[in-house]
Amino acid sequence: MQISLKGRVALVTGGGRGIGRAIALSLAEAGADVAINYRRDEGAAKETLTAIEKFGRKARAYSASVENWDEDVAMVADVLKDFGSIGILVNNAGIASRGQSVADTDPAEMERVVRVHAFAPHYLCKLVIPHMRQKKRGDIIMISSVATRGMGANGAPYNMGKAAMEALALTLAKEERQYGIRTNIVAPSLTVTEMGKRLTKARTGGDIHKLDASSPFGRVSVPEDVAAVVTFLVSDANPYANGQKVNIDGGT
Repeated sequence: MQISLKGRVALVTGGGRGIGRAIALSLAEAGADVAINYRRDEGAAKETLTAIEKFGRKARAYSASVENWDEDVAMVADVLKDFGSIGILVNNAGIASRGQSVADTDPAEMERVVRVHAFAPHYLCKLVIPHMRQKKRGDIIMISSVATRGMGANGAPYNMGKAAMEALALTLAKEERQYGIRTNIVAPSLTVTEMGKRLTKARTGGDIHKLDASSPFGRVSVPEDVAAVVTFLVSDANPYANGQKVNIDGGT
């Protein structure tokens, strides 16, 4: 089946760079118009808009800190004004924690990380779902992490935030399926992004591609690996999967 998202509008948070950018471009290539959210990097957001427009799709960028309710209210209102609807929501925006034990973690860091990964998706789903319910189909994707599978040490804020995000997704999958809304989780492993590169350097002192030889299929995952799964899940090629988690880890 050829995937077509023609006539649909997607909002991708953290859509200017990395995994979010790849998702935005993949959705646009499949025919969707795309609204991308960014926090500070306006230049990257504009570059992503230009790339989306090359597919002949409508694109707009919106600056908002997704963990801030008032900014989310304004952003969703602007997207609806500009596009008329939102049928796909990809909660992708994320930040890393500092790799400290619970005993050494600043409470402000814990709150900030959890707010971005858990509060923000809750806010945006609350704002977008009433509009999705009016459509034949709606899709919500949570970009989580394989971190929730291992719950490794020295990452409590990140682990907590992503676990809460997954709990939200599984709850929504049951609440909203009666309205034709599918909610699924996509969980990448280490991926070649700026965040992934920084994490690798902090842990190993080396370049992320030094891990290629020991990775599945001879390479570390790239953003396009994640984007391909997201695009499938929100399309008619996926008629029934709901409340599922797909790990993008090469089978590790």
